[in-house]
Amino acid sequence: FTMTNVPWAFANTFKPFDNHIPLFDSHIKDRLLKKRLFDKVYDDDIFLDKKLFPLLGASLNRLKRIQKTVGYANFCLLNFDDAIKIGKSYSSIGAFSKQELDFLEMIFYSQVKDYGFMGEKPIKTITGKIKKSRVKKIRSTGNYLYRGRAFELYKTIKKELGSQVILTSGVRSVMKQFLLFLNKAEKSRGNLSMASRSLAPPGYSFHGVGDFDVGKKGYGIYNFTEKFTGTNVYHRLADLGYLKFRYGPDNNLGVRFEPWHIKVI
Repeated sequence: FTMTNVPWAFANTFKPFDNHIPLFDSHIKDRLLKKRLFDKVYDDDIFLDKKLFPLLGASLNRLKRIQKTVGYANFCLLNFDDAIKIGKSYSSIGAFSKQELDFLEMIFYSQVKDYGFMGEKPIKTITGKIKKSRVKKIRSTGNYLYRGRAFELYKTIKKELGSQVILTSGVRSVMKQFLLFLNKAEKSRGNLSMASRSLAPPGYSFHGVGDFDVGKKGYGIYNFTEKFTGTNVYHRLADLGYLKFRYGPDNNLGVRFEPWHIKVI
């Protein structure tokens, strides 16, 4: 596993499959199957070194405390520098340690292609910021959208489909993507390949520059599964030509199919 622009202390800290973790049909290497069965373990998956698990947990828990303090919507816009300041300002959160900050930098600047994610990186620096003047909060959703094309597209979709369609995820800052990605990595026992099949690593999410997710009202977590393709909302969006997939069913980016993701940029 190779990395560039990563703190020296973390060099060679990504590890291949650990034998004690059960395989799912280890002979299967087909990329298409990996996209379909994205939550299974494969023998060429890349894992975080176990010695970094405490830093993964500490960083993730601190991010969760920041989100609880500033609120869900505000956290979606929070940048790296402001997160550091907030941690220092609240004893209930606590300051990020140097080791935690180095760990976050390592994750952000890793060569993610080495663990299977082949998508573009629209946000190049960990300190990338979202200007609040460029976004608009969408009432009753807890989410923001970028003004301009993203917001206008959402308004058009709402006009066409009415209350049956909802905004499930809008603008996501680098810190928001960190929280989502690290949470998945922790749940998958440090499997960065598995995490990247479900979620774009920090810096790689187009939610940071304009894309957004939609779903069917009342459909809950199924809005983030392929079951969404069986809803009237999905079929209506497809019929009207609003679905231009970022990660389509036949994508070659190492990412699961996301039928709920509206490509804007």
